[in-house]
Amino acid sequence: MPELQYMIFTVIGLALIFDFINGFHDTANAIATSVSTRAISPRNAIMMAAVLNFLGAMYSTGVAKTIGSDIVSSAIHVDEHVLIAALVSAVFWNLFTWKLALPSSSSHAMVGGIIGAVLVSAGAIGLNLVGIGKIILSLVLSPLIAIITGYLVMHLLYFLFGQCTPYIVNGRFKKMQLVSAAMMAFSHGSNDAQKSMGIITLALLSGGYIDVFEVPTIVKILAATAMAFGTAMGGWSIIKTIGGKIFKLEPISGFAADLNSSLVIFSATVLHLPVSTTHVVSGSIMGVGTAKRIRAVRWGVAQQMLVAWVLTIPCTALIGSLVYQITLWIF
Repeated sequence: MPELQYMIFTVIGLALIFDFINGFHDTANAIATSVSTRAISPRNAIMMAAVLNFLGAMYSTGVAKTIGSDIVSSAIHVDEHVLIAALVSAVFWNLFTWKLALPSSSSHAMVGGIIGAVLVSAGAIGLNLVGIGKIILSLVLSPLIAIITGYLVMHLLYFLFGQCTPYIVNGRFKKMQLVSAAMMAFSHGSNDAQKSMGIITLALLSGGYIDVFEVPTIVKILAATAMAFGTAMGGWSIIKTIGGKIFKLEPISGFAADLNSSLVIFSATVLHLPVSTTHVVSGSIMGVGTAKRIRAVRWGVAQQMLVAWVLTIPCTALIGSLVYQITLWIF
């Protein structure tokens, strides 16, 4: 029993570390556009994002339930070794891509880590293939939807404000960007923090500390706090990639990208679907840039991000499977 308690606390600690890293790794999603257009100072943007990430994380637990119950076929196929392996894999991948200043998906990393660890521990029977299919479909389709809707939103704004002078448009939308950035930060917290909540709750369920998969309030507070602190640390290298290397943003295009991203992500949260905020924001920026002209988007950077998008799940699955074997040896 003491060994079980130790391992469950290890899972909780790693989940909170993952949330913390997710916070500074994905801070760019919420504030890169408003910082790059100088609508708000970097310091104030990060503080605003930290607060709204916390509030968003407290919003619901639907995504947490999806992560905790739709990847594995049953809680009996999950133990602390599996969860530790999945979390170590996801944390490693986030730090690796952060070091390369390459935006990648914390959601993909988490899902891949769980799949790899469960495959080694229980085999394919331990996986809920229907649930995994639903999750991967939402992860794949959401950035594509963001590209299309970002293109449409930008065209609508061009139609409504195309007759105004650039000076008037930029002045108005610099102020509006504060609203869209706040919406983006809240939606990011509402979706991303729940992934750690789902892992912690699954650990408590498999350890017999709770009888049904319901996220305890203390777990919500801990996950929300960890993400808020991580957000407050910032992720400057990725902010530069998101904010300027994909497409040169202006206040009106920054507003369109944030508004579109927040609506796509929050819609997924309401539907209890995990999505990659990194890829949704990147997709929105590509769509907004394409509305101006196709060559305005730096497709070379987009190609690098696509490579990371494709590689994340198989790479983290492989890492998760290896770490699972190591945890069996250590514990």
